[in-house]
Amino acid sequence: MTLQDYATYIAGLPRVLVGAAALFRDAEGRVLLVEPNYREGWALPGGTVESDTGETPRQGARRETLEEIGLDIGLGPLLAVDWVPPGPVRPRPPLVAYLYDGGMLDDDQLKSIRLQEEELLSWRLVAQADLAEYLPDELGRRIAAGLDVLARGGGPVELEDGHRVG
Repeated sequence: MTLQDYATYIAGLPRVLVGAAALFRDAEGRVLLVEPNYREGWALPGGTVESDTGETPRQGARRETLEEIGLDIGLGPLLAVDWVPPGPVRPRPPLVAYLYDGGMLDDDQLKSIRLQEEELLSWRLVAQADLAEYLPDELGRRIAAGLDVLARGGGPVELEDGHRVG
């Protein structure tokens, strides 16, 4: 196979999006959610990994956290990896979503949050019992799985559309 053949082969492979987010909590265990202005519903601080620059999922989650809420915080362990199939509501390629432990935010950190106004309307802390009111089903399941890893210990979990596998 020549280099040109290989390049043609690579160009024809399916595309998959890579996303990464951080799961931040406060001392009461509430989860930090952000409200995007470009779609309905709430999300975690995070976004698309810039793979064309060589950015890793961990680097992407940290960059997005800094851009979106103004906090430059080293992230803890990987909590979950979720394969999310294309959706009928928002057509897009499949997504591999990485979820990292953002840790507990203290009062000073919460007070220093500065929203990226080009993308976000607001932020709030939401009790775990109320997350379903704010989140799409698969993201709610992903967060629940991440919180379970934090509560029980152990390594990251593998998810498909937010459901545990394996």
